[in-house]
Amino acid sequence: MIIHNVKVYPSKVKLDKKKQLAWKLAEISSDNAKLNKKSIEMVINRIIDNASVAVASLNRKPVISSREMAVKHPKKNGATLFGINSKKKFDCEWAAWSNGTAVRELDFHDTFLAADYSHPGDNIPPILSVAQQKKKSGMDLLRGIITAYEVQVNLVKGICLHKHKVDHIAHLGPSVAAGIGTMLKLKTETIYQAIQQALHTTISTRQSRKGEISSWKAFAPAHAGKLAIEAVDRAMRGEGAPSPIYEGEDSVVAQILDGKKAFYKVPLPKKNEEKKAILETYTKEYSAEYQAQALIDIAKKLNRKIESLNKIKKIDIYTSHHTHYVIGTGANDPQKMDPKASRETLDHSIMYIFAVALEDASWHHVKSYTKSRANRKSTIKIWKSIKTYEDKKWTKKYHDPNPKNKSFGAKVVVTLNNGKKIIEKLDKADAHPYGQRPFVRKNYINKFLTLTKGIISKKESDRFLKAVQKLKKLKPGQLSLLNIEVRSSQLKKNNKKGIF
Repeated sequence: MIIHNVKVYPSKVKLDKKKQLAWKLAEISSDNAKLNKKSIEMVINRIIDNASVAVASLNRKPVISSREMAVKHPKKNGATLFGINSKKKFDCEWAAWSNGTAVRELDFHDTFLAADYSHPGDNIPPILSVAQQKKKSGMDLLRGIITAYEVQVNLVKGICLHKHKVDHIAHLGPSVAAGIGTMLKLKTETIYQAIQQALHTTISTRQSRKGEISSWKAFAPAHAGKLAIEAVDRAMRGEGAPSPIYEGEDSVVAQILDGKKAFYKVPLPKKNEEKKAILETYTKEYSAEYQAQALIDIAKKLNRKIESLNKIKKIDIYTSHHTHYVIGTGANDPQKMDPKASRETLDHSIMYIFAVALEDASWHHVKSYTKSRANRKSTIKIWKSIKTYEDKKWTKKYHDPNPKNKSFGAKVVVTLNNGKKIIEKLDKADAHPYGQRPFVRKNYINKFLTLTKGIISKKESDRFLKAVQKLKKLKPGQLSLLNIEVRSSQLKKNNKKGIF
């Protein structure tokens, strides 16, 4: 790995293209490096993971809306839509829009957290849809996805967006463009222009994850993927982009992020070095914000330790800056304490999540978020007793550059009415790669079988799992095998009509 320094240059200084971050990203995208075997296997795991959560969300309102928009854009040799017969094809950018929304809706797929936040699995739907439309092979797809993870993970390590209230999809646009560039074997110059265009068009605010969180949280990464596809298309036609998009005087960094005195360090592999960043990412065992994963594990353990939950006086959670200020009481969002809040809001409220997990000693992607569950009196009592605090020790562990030491956990102190304190802490979720029971292939398959049970047939389930695990051998034109079909009668519809 090498460190690329990023800073702002005045317009009068003509920065050499090859010294620009976008060019460095494009260079590793076009280098045709040897694929790491473990990275290949992890891509397969993540395609299974994405399919699990996408199928489970097929009849949720945002997914229905995105699907109905996509079906209005049929294309003879296009891409497939989750749930729809694979013989029917649609424009790849609209397939990416619908499939990306399905993957993101439950907030239940992979994550990577460092200087900023991300769900790298959001790269897969747009890259796969382009691969299907362009009739690429399984190996082509693997190359593209591995590059996309590499770019996104390293941007997340080096550049903080959240500090400036910019949504994390600003790192997704460039990573999708880079991944598509790798897959299509585009020249460095073309990928460079596409990355810049993709960043320029995917800047949006974090209001999408603040206050009363709406369905846009699911749409946002799908929108970034769609815009990235269009950016690549324009670049392939010879069109340029605002440049230099990172280092320019009026660039994203200068005007939206740290300003003209900004200085970032972005780690990147050397040209022709194996790309392994996907191995640093981790999926979710529970359908909730990633920082809630370890806390759900803690709550389940405390459930066994506390004889009577109605004797709880208060619960104090000591954790990292991010957990406290984004999903904790430090966010100062009254919606996070409101039983009438949306599901999207509740899955970003550690107070709600911890209260439910403590009572139920389990977590379910549907049952744990129902209105009746959120309005249970005993739950509300515990919920209102919870406060979070930033502990500098946890913040330091959160930002540790060593993946083995990086921590997204907390210490929980439960105080009972009699003054007795019960303490439990956990550095990493049990399912984390360095947790007590890391997810391996059988766990991904079990998650798939659990989430798709009753939605798809056993025959379809077996067919998909067999195909995806033979991804390396899939020939050009065979990637529609990665789609999953359900009976059309099972797919709900939205009675409201739009423009399309």
